[in-house]
Amino acid sequence: MIQIFLKGGPMMWPLLLTSMVALTVVFERLIFTIRERLARRPAVVAEIFADVERGDLNAAQRLGEGSQDYLARTLTYALRHRDVSYSNALLAAANIELQRFNRGISVLDTIITLAPLEGLFGTVTGMIHAFGLLGANELGAPTAITGGIAEALIATAFGLVIAMVALIPFNYLNARLEQARLELENTSAQLEMLLLRGEKSFLP
Repeated sequence: MIQIFLKGGPMMWPLLLTSMVALTVVFERLIFTIRERLARRPAVVAEIFADVERGDLNAAQRLGEGSQDYLARTLTYALRHRDVSYSNALLAAANIELQRFNRGISVLDTIITLAPLEGLFGTVTGMIHAFGLLGANELGAPTAITGGIAEALIATAFGLVIAMVALIPFNYLNARLEQARLELENTSAQLEMLLLRGEKSFLP
């Protein structure tokens, strides 16, 4: 494997760096996803809604304080700022949580585009070097030229492999981001509905 890497030319080193960045982002995001899944507390969220429905907003806020569930954090933030504007507070808290889920996705998106281009550039420079042998009295050794072209294609192969490997977690993380967005929207809408229902109940 090391010999194949070295035959790929100098562009293999940027490709190696790109692959290391991709692996770092993927592992960090997978750990984040697992941690967020383990931190979910649907029962706490349900109890917060139950307290809000009973009109005990302070109890609902205390229940969510210190929770690691991102939905509970969003609800608690909105209840804490309900005297100002719970709608804006919900939006602000949801955006903060979505930024956490979105972190690293743009890096993978860039790598998926960049890695094949790096590989292609390595192939072009390798072929230029191989055909440069034509001017160095190498016409009697065509294997040197074809061997150089074959080695140049290694860079493209590595670039494509990096892009394909990064594409799978990229799509998975996008799906998790969309799922979190839907959960936050549904949770926010449910809280607003309960708060509006509570306000109407106090009207004469």
